[in-house]
Amino acid sequence: MNSRLLELRVHGGRLWDSLMTMAEIGATPRGGCNRQAMTDEDKAGRELFIRWCEQAKARVTMDAIGNIFARRDGKAPDSPPVMIGSHLDTQTTGGKFDGVYGVLSGVEILRLLDENAIETDHPIEVVVWTNEEGVRFTPAMMGSGVWSGALDLNEMYRATDRTGVSLESELRRHGCKSRTPARARPVKAAFEVHIEQGPILEAEGKQVGVVTGAQGVCWYDLTIWGKPSHAGPTPMETRRDPVAGLLPLLRLCYDLAAQHAPWARATIGDIQTEPGSRNTVAERALAKIDLRHPEAVVLDQMERELRASVARECKSRRLQGSLEEVWRMPVTDFAPECIQAVRQAVRRLNYSHMNIISGAGHDTVNLASVAPAGMIFVPCEGGVSHNEAESARPEDLEAGANVLLQAVLSMA
Repeated sequence: MNSRLLELRVHGGRLWDSLMTMAEIGATPRGGCNRQAMTDEDKAGRELFIRWCEQAKARVTMDAIGNIFARRDGKAPDSPPVMIGSHLDTQTTGGKFDGVYGVLSGVEILRLLDENAIETDHPIEVVVWTNEEGVRFTPAMMGSGVWSGALDLNEMYRATDRTGVSLESELRRHGCKSRTPARARPVKAAFEVHIEQGPILEAEGKQVGVVTGAQGVCWYDLTIWGKPSHAGPTPMETRRDPVAGLLPLLRLCYDLAAQHAPWARATIGDIQTEPGSRNTVAERALAKIDLRHPEAVVLDQMERELRASVARECKSRRLQGSLEEVWRMPVTDFAPECIQAVRQAVRRLNYSHMNIISGAGHDTVNLASVAPAGMIFVPCEGGVSHNEAESARPEDLEAGANVLLQAVLSMA
């Protein structure tokens, strides 16, 4: 790149102002954001993004799953673009930075290139991927999953929220169901900048994380069926209590994480019983389980041990059990050329940095299956994310956006 491009820097104050303006949409009383996918709040956030991109002279399109693409053509407009992408939807009690920071860093880059009349060889596209969080509609990373071929579009259309409203009906209601196919096309490179959502960078005193890949994630629904009976007259030894069978299996999940420390993760995010009466032995118990590890062989071993234990515990207690895989994100290695572009950028900019593996799922993990992809992390306070208290320092956000800018320019 020429010296003019190497000296280019984002406007950190403007990026921060954009983040705070977006945070007003779906703002929660405790300082967070609630913009669940395809709600009115999500629609308002998407409209603000489109307005900002059009002001930066980008051409905006949408596909059949509602993914938004803001394109700035290059000298060779038909050549594969360099993508910058993340999401605008949030958790129910989410923060101001998860996902939205990656999107608005892309908007800041569009503005900067327009203001400086810089023409890249390849087009640059800033993308908002639909329903990354998977809160209102399951699974997570839905828009990028459909686009990359990991998920079926029609099956996703049938996904419903807890009230029975389908994703397809909400896409239609908001005018987000385009006729443009939601499928992958040639991409030169794809980048995403994101808060770490963990404590490692902060603990190590590093301003930037060069993300080399992402750990594998498996979501399971563990269901145990027993026999409902009265809590008083039914002796403990004669009960077929699904909760009694569930308890050792939940303990096992945490034991598996301990056995495969320090990188294994086990989370029980939701537990339900039916009929849900205080004085009735339950008929069914359900636990939603999340297992993670950066090595595929270890993650597979954790699953095998859990499945064997489900069968063993249910047989010993005269219960029936099922461990259904709901979603899987494979262990992912990012593209060497994208990692190198990020590493060269952070060294030129002289930011403190380290290699890091993503502990969370991101849209770029889906993109990595069909295009060269890479990620950049910056610290977040206390490693707190998916929380209204989520916080990041403006100077760290500016640093990450500058690394993104230089990595994108080097590829575009």
